[in-house]
Amino acid sequence: MKFKPLHDRILVKAVEAETKTKGGIIIPDTAQEKPQQGKVVAIGKGTRLEDGRLIPLDVKIGDVVMYGKWSGTEVKLAGDDLVILKESDVMGVVG
Repeated sequence: MKFKPLHDRILVKAVEAETKTKGGIIIPDTAQEKPQQGKVVAIGKGTRLEDGRLIPLDVKIGDVVMYGKWSGTEVKLAGDDLVILKESDVMGVVG
């Protein structure tokens, strides 16, 4: 897949939600929560300030990040379901 996010945007592959509870109950697709964490697969160069300086992003490719439930734009690239987020939508890096 060839996709390069611009500026302070990142491309994230959502981590699939659990389909079973700890007690063994299977959760149907319609009742599952929207994923709120994913793995960063591509990043932009960073934010450009008014004076022209470039501030690089804090996240890097391979990081697992947590983001808001309704953040970003969902896209499908090369058959994969991905989310394009601004770095400000990321709440933190897991791990």
